[in-house]
Amino acid sequence: MAKSPAEEHPKKAFGWAARDASGVLSPFSFSRRETGDSDVAFKVLYCGICHSDLHMLKNEWGNTIYPIVPGHEIAGEVTEVGSKVKNFKVGDRVGVGCMVGSCRSCDSCSNDLENYCPKMILTYSAKDSDGTITYGGYSDCMVANEHFIVRIPDSIPLHAGAPLLCAGITVYSPLRYYGLDKPGITIGVVGLGGLGHVAVKFAKALGAKVTVISTSPNKKQEAIERLGADSFLVSRDQEQMQAAKGTLDGIIDTVSASHPLLPLLSLVKTHGKFVLVGAPEKPLEVPAFALIGGRKTLSGSCIGGIKETQEMIDFAAKHNITADVEVIPIADVNTAMERMIKQDVKYRFVIDIGNTMKPST
Repeated sequence: MAKSPAEEHPKKAFGWAARDASGVLSPFSFSRRETGDSDVAFKVLYCGICHSDLHMLKNEWGNTIYPIVPGHEIAGEVTEVGSKVKNFKVGDRVGVGCMVGSCRSCDSCSNDLENYCPKMILTYSAKDSDGTITYGGYSDCMVANEHFIVRIPDSIPLHAGAPLLCAGITVYSPLRYYGLDKPGITIGVVGLGGLGHVAVKFAKALGAKVTVISTSPNKKQEAIERLGADSFLVSRDQEQMQAAKGTLDGIIDTVSASHPLLPLLSLVKTHGKFVLVGAPEKPLEVPAFALIGGRKTLSGSCIGGIKETQEMIDFAAKHNITADVEVIPIADVNTAMERMIKQDVKYRFVIDIGNTMKPST
């Protein structure tokens, strides 16, 4: 007979979970494994709310395992380390992103690309190596293999650094991989949300000229004056879009809702690169001639490996890059999900786990 989530492992844990596709979160008692020889255990202090949490809560991608404790932008403080752990000690500031395991032996893993491992284990709502279900960061504690732990530099506040563990690496990795990290390169960022605003900051720090492309004209002042973008395009304004045709070396498309690609592809230069990092639940229509006509590349990118994630957060520390966040108590998490659907957040909700996640809530 299968054990309940609270009895599966020795260490008691507490979080908030959804039990069905309504996506409504409520208090949930479960358990974590003992800290193994190569494990790091830490107290969760902050956890960002990613748009993919919302997709998963409502089973919009069709792979959710209930009950689900979301959260893969997790930051906290080490409480225990296994006997073979070399790189972390009690008291260190650490984080966990989107994955907690991989095979460690395939071509992807051998090239520090654990994020593309066929056996990659997601931080939540996935089967762990022992057959139990993984639970994420909307919880009071975390245990993960040392390899999948990221050190958070002292200069980065944990609440503003937590979203970098998903949003940050999601935009940093394609900028690096596709050669969009050279000074003077022209980059378009589609969507100015949780991913988009961080993309602007990283692209500017890499020396690029950045154009924000949005459906919302009222975001222009914010994009240019506060985030440092060089220009702003309203994607529904045909005159603006026409004038900007063929001006961008690359585009990072962060939008997670269905949207037309044709007008956006027209902005990319010949041989330009268009990279999808948002994940709409329905397929996007790809117009062949928009690619063929300029030998343009349409591609995707999914987070990054652990080595690159550490590189990203060290780069962020050097250039004073953090996410713009609204910190909320765990009791407000369902309201935050509703607000996120309405794009009513600048730009990332972060749950104050350390001060508000109590078994009595």
